[in-house]
Amino acid sequence: MINSKHENQNPVQTGFQSANYPGISGKTVVITGSANGIGLAMANSFARQGARLLLVDINDKGLAEAKQELEKTHEGIDVEIRSASVIDDAAIESVFAYCEERFGSVDILLNNAGISINKPSLELTPDEWRHGINVNLNSVFVCAQAAALRMVKQGSGVIINTSSMYGIVAAPHRTAYCAAKAGIVALTKSLAVEWGSYGIRMNAIGPGYTRTPLVDELGKTGRLDLEKLSNRTPLGRLGEPQEMAELALFLASDSAAFVTGHILVADGGWTANGYM
Repeated sequence: MINSKHENQNPVQTGFQSANYPGISGKTVVITGSANGIGLAMANSFARQGARLLLVDINDKGLAEAKQELEKTHEGIDVEIRSASVIDDAAIESVFAYCEERFGSVDILLNNAGISINKPSLELTPDEWRHGINVNLNSVFVCAQAAALRMVKQGSGVIINTSSMYGIVAAPHRTAYCAAKAGIVALTKSLAVEWGSYGIRMNAIGPGYTRTPLVDELGKTGRLDLEKLSNRTPLGRLGEPQEMAELALFLASDSAAFVTGHILVADGGWTANGYM
């Protein structure tokens, strides 16, 4: 049953307000999956704070458009782009080597790249399972390790992994996705404990359903019912990419200097709501 308490009400306003955080200006930030959606919103949020950016994605056209948008919106922004697959280990090592050479440091990694997997588990092929785990989980470790090897030399660094509310709760037809996102939660905590002594903080964000281009497209094709998803959410709407970016901004900032091993979920109350 769908909770319909939000039906017939006026559209819900987000009330979103961006904030300024200390310790971001001048830092070098690597963002994977940054050609659009939450990754691009992260790029805009960190650019607003004066960070230097290296955007990584497999979408060449999207990367070029993102760079153009950022340079137009944020005067004087220092932004580079690199086309690379997060499941190509050699390409990822090249990305971080370039970042270190170009900017002199790797201060913040936003491990955001991922794919959607929505298929009944009895129909999921072994190759589809492995691909989902590779993109959504294995790449997170590979990128984190490449960044951490540079951060250890610096004696400091921040890594923010994008998990999901489905790393905390489960849903049908998303077995590989849920498993990977739950793996990110455990990985985040484990590496936070192991790498804390090197001055590296490791946290994760757990977005709920968010209005990205992918989600909008799934809504248009009927694969997601966005109205039902909004009604199922206690706040009565989907999240916005900027709201998720703000979580990463806070966790990467000096305002969160004593926060590590934490999973910050922003789902409008979805995981708290047991009434279907």
